[in-house]
Amino acid sequence: MTATPPRQQTLPKRFYKTASAALSGDGWRIELDGRPVKTPAKTDITVPTEVLAGLLAAEWNGQGERIDPSTMPLTRLANVAIDRTPATRKAMAEEIAKYAETDLVCHLAESPAGLRERQDAGWKPLREWAGRALDIVLVPVEGIIASPQPETSLKAAYDHALALDDFGLTGLVWACGLFGSAVLAFAVFHGKTDASSAFDLSRIDEDWQIEQWGEDDEAAAATAARKRDAEAIGRFFAALRTS
Repeated sequence: MTATPPRQQTLPKRFYKTASAALSGDGWRIELDGRPVKTPAKTDITVPTEVLAGLLAAEWNGQGERIDPSTMPLTRLANVAIDRTPATRKAMAEEIAKYAETDLVCHLAESPAGLRERQDAGWKPLREWAGRALDIVLVPVEGIIASPQPETSLKAAYDHALALDDFGLTGLVWACGLFGSAVLAFAVFHGKTDASSAFDLSRIDEDWQIEQWGEDDEAAAATAARKRDAEAIGRFFAALRTS
């Protein structure tokens, strides 16, 4: 008989048979055996689209004998969007603007030439898209020292972020943290690129180093976990775009 890992023993036991989505006002509520799921602040988890509700219900249905929040990234995002985002919207939009101020896709390598070519091929089209579509015109620089970005562009990033609903804004902040880039986060939100591709673009420098020197197992596991998170935010944004 296999022993239960210590961490698993501290997790709450599954107390329901089935999770489902139910129409509730203008949104969709997550229910466990017909009873609404609550956020940590004891508010019903209600999301804006049926597709997103289905994804959250799938996370709950995918739990085993114990409920592991670490395997439920979309439920965690919904909790934040409901409990915390309404009171911190301006601060979150300011965080997006700060990412734009030192955006990953603006920091180009002076050398080697092969790395610079990859950066230009992957990042330039999305920088140009952000300028055309969102008025977020960012100036690329060589090296790691940031160059001042146009105030109008930082304000555009702030305004676009603040215009999103609580779920979109919550996801955008998380995506910025995953990618280190407001441009990549906005591109995934708007469907300009998929989340997996954005994650790969965010790791051009790291992947170049791995090709030269290799990667240890711990770093590879951390990268795989972050890529799963990136794919989750892609599903989250795609679900928000559905009606």
